[in-house]
Amino acid sequence: MPRPVARVLALLELLQSGGIRTVPELADRLGVDERTVRRYAGHLLDLDVPVESVRGRHGGYRLAPGYRMPPLMLSDDEALAVLLGLLAGRRAGLTTATGTAGETAAAKIRHVLPERLRLTLDAVLGSLAFTAPPGETVAPESGVLLPIADAVNHHRPVSIRYTAADGRRSERTLHPHGLVAHSGRWYMTAVDLASGQDRTFRLDRITGVRTLPGSFEPPAAPDPAERVLTGLATAPYRHEVTLRIQGTAAHIRTRLPAGVAIVEELTSPDGSDPSAERWFRVELRVDRLDWLPAVLASLDRPFVIERPEELRPLVEALAERLTRSARRHPPRE
Repeated sequence: MPRPVARVLALLELLQSGGIRTVPELADRLGVDERTVRRYAGHLLDLDVPVESVRGRHGGYRLAPGYRMPPLMLSDDEALAVLLGLLAGRRAGLTTATGTAGETAAAKIRHVLPERLRLTLDAVLGSLAFTAPPGETVAPESGVLLPIADAVNHHRPVSIRYTAADGRRSERTLHPHGLVAHSGRWYMTAVDLASGQDRTFRLDRITGVRTLPGSFEPPAAPDPAERVLTGLATAPYRHEVTLRIQGTAAHIRTRLPAGVAIVEELTSPDGSDPSAERWFRVELRVDRLDWLPAVLASLDRPFVIERPEELRPLVEALAERLTRSARRHPPRE
């Protein structure tokens, strides 16, 4: 929003709080001179906002008694879309870490909606239940997100202060080329000029951003979202798991999505029969193996464990428990 327009609206908001506001007070609050305040008041009059000028020692400006902002002109579908978007963004970690921005924006929109529509939307929002996103939701600081987004958009280098997962702190000069929101976290893909490598950085671990002069040509790197998901799937963990699963990639992805596993198609189970049903090699890295047997069972497709050997007894133990439960009969009454 252009700065003069934003300040005219800020003047209106100040006057709506009630009472008479002196010109020096308004000039101080808006960061302009007194002549500009009078010009902004004239703009409001041009918009049919009833601003009254009060003369005298304690004079200034006020709104005519009884004036209220008109109701926000949104259809039912538009109002629901806006409020649901704000709510979903807050639940998914897509808002900034200032925390209350989404809530205050929603409150302002609800405040100016017609009562009938407001009550209807309250009923809808009150009946909704959101499942928690996997893992912790971490929102970025707007002071980090906004300059990085601008640098990505205009291909400008940046200098950041970064804290790694092990607590090490460093200053890096980067060529940022992508922003990705995934599972409640924000990531930046960038070329680290010190190493010349394409890297991924979590925005919540960045404590300072400075845009540097100059520009760069974006590299012919993978799509930023693909780069982040591949990086998460190949990050070092305690166990490296390799499986062969028969089925379709879409079906496998329902239980082992991108960011968790890498799924690659094989020509056939033994590599020689092109007419055989398709098999896929699935690779993932995990800290724990105990959740994998249930995931493999839920796929309900043939699979082969290539590694690690520790996974086999866990799958066998789950199969035995399921068999015992299937043979169990309810007690007689």
